Amino acid sequence: MGPHDDPKLSVEDRLDIQELFARYAWSLDTGDLEGVLACFVEDGALEHQPQGRFVGREQIRQLLEDLWYSRPGWFVGRQHLANHFLITPEGRDRARVRAFFSILQHDTNARTNFVFGLGNWDNICVKRDGRWWFESVTVEKWIGEGVPWAGEAHARSTTGAASGA
Repeated sequence: MGPHDDPKLSVEDRLDIQELFARYAWSLDTGDLEGVLACFVEDGALEHQPQGRFVGREQIRQLLEDLWYSRPGWFVGRQHLANHFLITPEGRDRARVRAFFSILQHDTNARTNFVFGLGNWDNICVKRDGRWWFESVTVEKWIGEGVPWAGEAHARSTTGAASGA
């Protein structure tokens, strides 16, 4: 087994991937269109429901303009927080990265803060010219039965009193 066959990514690569997520979130949440697009390879894809899958920077640009500007006041003050990164190498210079996200929202009119939503990302990252990029970003919102669960189905029951764990 040679040095390029090791399935484990270096610490530097892992930190660079987490920084890619940070650049994406900062750009997304501050309306920096060029910053978001700079996180993707030229033919990268962004899947966001219910809108669908958008391939290439021009289509991603159109999606973001719709998300940001079709609902004034809806996106300003938002923070996407990424955590619990599961980074799985898929060959050399390619990795599947799953991470939870929570979206905090500051309502600039009411001056209140709240949790807007929860979910997870299932992304493919690639390293080109010494830099990590998104090849694909898949947003998996937690809505109803869409919450991932590997345990027994009866844990999903919503009948009876809820108890904290």
